[in-house]
Amino acid sequence: MAANRSTTPDRRTRIEEMRRAEQSRERRNRLITLGVSGIVVLGLVGFGTYVLTQRPDKDGPIAGEKSWDPKKLGRTHVETPVKYEMTPPVGGDHSQIWANCDGDVYKKPLAQVNAVHSLEHGAVWVTYNKKASPDDVKKLEDKVGKTKYTLISPLDEQAGALMLSAWGKQVTVDSAADPRVDAFFTKYVQGPQTPEPGAACTGGIGADGAGGGAGMGQ
Repeated sequence: MAANRSTTPDRRTRIEEMRRAEQSRERRNRLITLGVSGIVVLGLVGFGTYVLTQRPDKDGPIAGEKSWDPKKLGRTHVETPVKYEMTPPVGGDHSQIWANCDGDVYKKPLAQVNAVHSLEHGAVWVTYNKKASPDDVKKLEDKVGKTKYTLISPLDEQAGALMLSAWGKQVTVDSAADPRVDAFFTKYVQGPQTPEPGAACTGGIGADGAGGGAGMGQ
């Protein structure tokens, strides 16, 4: 009996120590879990912020985008030169014949009165000057070549190296890798700004300067 009485307090002590150790492990595990959860949440918030700033906004403007009131952009067909207030133009009076914009790549400057008619049909017009790198130009030519309702041509007198224009909309970028390029294409190729959605992008005037009869009267 004496032996049992002497061991009981020791057993109780060990049980208490084990209980305290278990509680300590539980507290440590909770802290670790909370810490990891905090890191994950911060990472998700950061990633979400990045995605929101890079993806096209269906309602708001693209970063750096310039806009013009479409109601103030003339749409009259003319046979005389037009002096546009911006370069490249994003709208205004224009030729009755559009520039083909079915993924057309032009190596020489376009008549702006024809390109503006393409914008009226919902095209995105990519332009570049001599400050643009040949690699960027090639990448954008490839992108245009795979995308209906787009066209690309050189325009030396523009201010930016690479510029993207739609009817009443324009963005300047320094690189073909700028995420705003994809955003602009996604939002404005046949986008809500289009005065004549669904109008043809073929049958107009091509790279050789030849015009098609379908361009008349549209």
